[in-house]
Amino acid sequence: MTAGQLPVAIVTGAASGMGKAVVNKFLQQHWEVIAIDVAEMSPQPAMTTVIADITDYAALRESVVTALNGRTVNTLVNAAGIFPLSTLATGSESLYRRIFDVNVLGTINIAKVAADCISEQGGAFLFFASVDAFAVSPGQLFYSASKAAVVSLTKSLAVELVTKGIVVNAVAPGWVETEGTLASGRIQEGVKTVPMKRAATVHEIADWVWTFSAAPGYITGETVVISGGSYMR
Repeated sequence: MTAGQLPVAIVTGAASGMGKAVVNKFLQQHWEVIAIDVAEMSPQPAMTTVIADITDYAALRESVVTALNGRTVNTLVNAAGIFPLSTLATGSESLYRRIFDVNVLGTINIAKVAADCISEQGGAFLFFASVDAFAVSPGQLFYSASKAAVVSLTKSLAVELVTKGIVVNAVAPGWVETEGTLASGRIQEGVKTVPMKRAATVHEIADWVWTFSAAPGYITGETVVISGGSYMR
């Protein structure tokens, strides 16, 4: 990063929910953001929007390199993810592949792209896991397994990327007031099991993401559960 150049963060899942809140947090902190999603996004100063599917590595890489336009990356936040309901009885191979392609393969793809574009000084990667990786919820068979995989990827990549000066951590939110969870109608019942008796706001999650991803530190390979005490159940 040259003198006067703003640090650059890549944020996936940037069009809504926690990803959008993370984008706004970094912009408020005077970073440039490469905002990636499959949906259209409203442009903002210091934000470059990229319409891309994180399951398609070749297209994703091309889009990110074009958006960077010679700049390097300081931070990656992978907030993209899907959470359709699934059980042993209702799950299908196509649903399994869809969930794992986005939540697991997508994490690998964007990590590979960002690692190749990282600053010479290194950087920080922050992945979105879920409390369901530790304390599973009924009806989330495939989703819980995919997020457990993200926890494992976080540890493996922390070891692999340390030579590049990259720290790799994850956050594992519980119930969060996003467009998706509110539309599902399940959050009202879900928060009754939370010791704090409420869901997190997207802004609370974005604040924690900022804490763990704004710069490399002495924490790597860890997953921080942000669930209002749900992990204790």
